[in-house]
Amino acid sequence: MPGNVWFIVGASSGFGRAIALEALTRGDKVAAASRNISNMIDLEHAGAMTLELDVAGDEVEIMATMQKVVDNYGRITHCVNAAGYLLEGVIEAAS
Repeated sequence: MPGNVWFIVGASSGFGRAIALEALTRGDKVAAASRNISNMIDLEHAGAMTLELDVAGDEVEIMATMQKVVDNYGRITHCVNAAGYLLEGVIEAAS
């Protein structure tokens, strides 16, 4: 089965979005997941499969979402968790 299949969580912005767009331009398959699926309409139009997923959810929800990708593409070759946020500051002042 040729070609890469990316499962990217946190694909609605930042590194996740950039990785998804790059993979799509290379001709790879992309399953893009985020808590807010409406922020990924452009990825869907570019050819990505878009999925709603909160990585803070339970394991059953996460595994079910991954199974949707496998059911659609046959496998996952690359898995990226880019969900998160940046906390900037000196260590003594950061919570």
